[in-house]
Amino acid sequence: MAGAITHDRPPTAEGRQGGPLIVTEDGELLDDLLRLCAAAGARPEVHHGIPDRRGGWEAAPLVLVGDDAAPRVRGAARRRGVVLVGRDQDDSGVWRRAVEIGADHVLVLPDGEQWLVDRIADVAEGVGRPALTVGVLGGRGGAGASTLACALALTSARDGKRTLLVDADPLGGGLDVLLGGETAEGLRWPAFAASRGRVGGGALEESLPELHALRILSWDRSDAVTVPPQAVRAVLAAARRRGGAVVVDLPRRIDEGVAEILAQLDLGLLVVPADLRSIAAAGRVAASAGMVLRDLRVVVRGPFAPGLDDREVARLLDLPLVGEVPAERFPTDGGPPPGGVSRGPLARFCKAFWARVPVEGGHV
Repeated sequence: MAGAITHDRPPTAEGRQGGPLIVTEDGELLDDLLRLCAAAGARPEVHHGIPDRRGGWEAAPLVLVGDDAAPRVRGAARRRGVVLVGRDQDDSGVWRRAVEIGADHVLVLPDGEQWLVDRIADVAEGVGRPALTVGVLGGRGGAGASTLACALALTSARDGKRTLLVDADPLGGGLDVLLGGETAEGLRWPAFAASRGRVGGGALEESLPELHALRILSWDRSDAVTVPPQAVRAVLAAARRRGGAVVVDLPRRIDEGVAEILAQLDLGLLVVPADLRSIAAAGRVAASAGMVLRDLRVVVRGPFAPGLDDREVARLLDLPLVGEVPAERFPTDGGPPPGGVSRGPLARFCKAFWARVPVEGGHV
């Protein structure tokens, strides 16, 4: 059980803030709180009463006061971000003690464990602006969605932005292969299949392969081709909490897991070759994705069939036009990946895209 006394929230700032302050002499309660801090990726400071050092009580991003310690902190300075934690579901006096110490919330374990893990993770990671999250999907097979997704991610990373590239197409062969990093150390999607609730953003990022100054979440070469929707939701939410840019290479088939990703995207780019058959196929893809995705725009790839240009393709699909993505040949035998040549036409297209859509999170 978790209950709120006020609507105030602890002060937050971008970037890591450190762990909470725990005040208790109850050994069993302390064990539980340390376990929950570990699950949230936070290192707490533990005291039996108000810390002696100046500012210790006021400076902590979150204070967890055991019910046993309420009398010992009654004289502490009032501040936001104090949670009174107990075990007795039937103790009505806990609310009075919470008011006496100025607590924002009352939490009774074990019912409130997930809420507390989320709150600890928030203060440990810092709650800043979420990453601008862009999904790329092909209007038909071979449209070049993976190529554009890689180029967008590489361009963002080259400009010094924190960037994570997510491969959401289990049948695409692996974006780590496209980037020349199939043997790079780090976790792939199957390792996160059992994820539930909240995944730590910092822990996720540090566990992934790093290629070309960006982190990548790809598929491995095992037989696993699905991850439960709740795990997809938790992993992508963790990736977005770290800010910067997240680029997702999407499959054309929309299943439950892909729908979870679409719901978290700020912007979708539909890559459409400029011929009538591709436009017809892209219309069906757009109809499916548009049931979940709020903002879908079209990127046109030449060469153009007679009577077509990029504006006409966008008109036929009734979607906003981003522009024409240029063709660029790139080697598959260890040369630079798509967008890897900063002065190439594809990299210039991506740089112009990011200039129009700043990586600040929030609305596009």
